Amino acid sequence: MGAVLSLFRFKAWEFDLAMKYLRTKRKDGGIAVIAIISFVGIMLAVTALISVLSVMNGFRDEMVSRLLAFGGHEYVSGAPLNDFAHRDETLKRLRAVPGVTEVSPHIDQYGLVQSTHGETQATIMRGVAPDVLKGTKIVADHIQKGGSLDSFGVGEYGGDNVLVGDDLAQNLGINAGDEITLMTPGGSTAFGAAPRRKAYTVGGIFSSGVSDIDKNFIFMPITQAQLFFDREDEWDVIELKVKKPFDIEKYHDGVAAAAGPGAVVYTWKEINASLWSALKIERTAMRFILFFIVIIAMLNIISGIVMLVKNKTRDVAILRTMGADRSSILRIFFIAGTTIGAAGTACGLLLGVLFCTFIGDIQHFLEWVFHTKLFDPSVYYLDAVPAKMEPTEVAFVVIASFLAACLSTFFPALWASKLEPVEALRYE
Repeated sequence: MGAVLSLFRFKAWEFDLAMKYLRTKRKDGGIAVIAIISFVGIMLAVTALISVLSVMNGFRDEMVSRLLAFGGHEYVSGAPLNDFAHRDETLKRLRAVPGVTEVSPHIDQYGLVQSTHGETQATIMRGVAPDVLKGTKIVADHIQKGGSLDSFGVGEYGGDNVLVGDDLAQNLGINAGDEITLMTPGGSTAFGAAPRRKAYTVGGIFSSGVSDIDKNFIFMPITQAQLFFDREDEWDVIELKVKKPFDIEKYHDGVAAAAGPGAVVYTWKEINASLWSALKIERTAMRFILFFIVIIAMLNIISGIVMLVKNKTRDVAILRTMGADRSSILRIFFIAGTTIGAAGTACGLLLGVLFCTFIGDIQHFLEWVFHTKLFDPSVYYLDAVPAKMEPTEVAFVVIASFLAACLSTFFPALWASKLEPVEALRYE
C-alpha cells in the first residue's frame, strides 16, 4: 500500500514540467491543440450528461407530481373502515402521524354517464369531501371558464353539482351548467337488475393535464355518492398525503400502527409499480448510455498523452539520466492528462448547472429568435422544459468523469515511465 501511495506524492517541479508540456505548441513537440480539443470534448460531454439527466428528472417529477396531486400517497383499507364506531378515532390517529398532511376517505364507483344529446360513456364516479377537492390544486386551479367549485357540496346530501373532466366533457359535448345523467348497477328486483339513474348538473369542467383523469373521472360530494350508490356511511379507502411522497416508505410503519390491527396499508409506488419500475430502469439505462459520451471524449486524452510521450521521448531519457525515477515520469504525464480531464469536467459542471438553471429563459429566447414554439404547452401543460438537478446525480457525473480521466491517463503515463534511457536515445 505504501508503494502505491508513493507513486502519487507529487512534487512542484513535476507540476511545472507537466504544465509546460501542455502549453508547448505542436511544432515544438507539445499537444496544445489536442489538449484544447480534449478539454472541449470533455466539457461538452459533462454538460450534455448533466443537462439530459436533469431534464429527464424534471419530466419524471412533473409527471409523478401530477399523478400524486390527484391521488393519495398512501392508502388504508380493511378492518378500520368497517369499524363504524371507531372510524373517526382512526382518522385522528392517522392525522397525528408525523409528516402526514391530509387524511380523507373517498369512495369510487364505475358506471355510465349520458348527456342530454344521447352520448354515453363509461366513467369513474368518485365521492370526495368538498374541502378536500377544493384543496386539490391540480383540479381546483384548472376549472375552465364558466364553472366553479362554489356550489360543490352545497345543499342537502352535498347537492347535485358534479365536476367533470375536460376530455370526458368534450366526448359528451357538454359544458358547465348542462345536465347529465349518471347510471350505476343497482340491486336485483323481481324483474331483474335495475340500474340506478339520477340527473346531475355539471358545476364545472376541470383540465388537470393527466389524460387518464380528464377522460374518466367525475367528482361528486361523498355524502351524495353514498346516497346515490346506496352505500350509506361506507368508505372504500382512507387516503393520506405526506410531506415527502418520494420517501413514502419512511411513513409506512407509523401509518400502519395508527391504522390499527386488520388494516391494509399500501403506497402509491405499489399501486403504480409498473410505472415506477419503468422510470427507474429508464433512468439507470440513460445514465449508462450517456456516459459513453464521456468515455469517447476521454479517448482524446489517451491519444494526446500517447503523442506527448512520443514527442518527449528524448526529454524522458534526459530526465532519467539526471536521476528522475520512473514514478516521477509517471506523475508528470499523469498530471498533464488529469489536468485536461479536471478542467473539462469543472467547466462542464458549470455550463450544465447554468443551462439547467436558465433553461426556461433559453427556451423563450430561442422561441423569440425563431418565432416558433419549441415546446407545445397544450400537450404537456407546461410553459417551459422542466429540469431538476439532483446533487447526488451531479456529483456522480463529476466524480465518474474525473475518475475516467485519471484512468485514461494512467496507462500512457505508465508506458512513459517504462522507457529506458538507452532505448529512448538510440535514434536521436
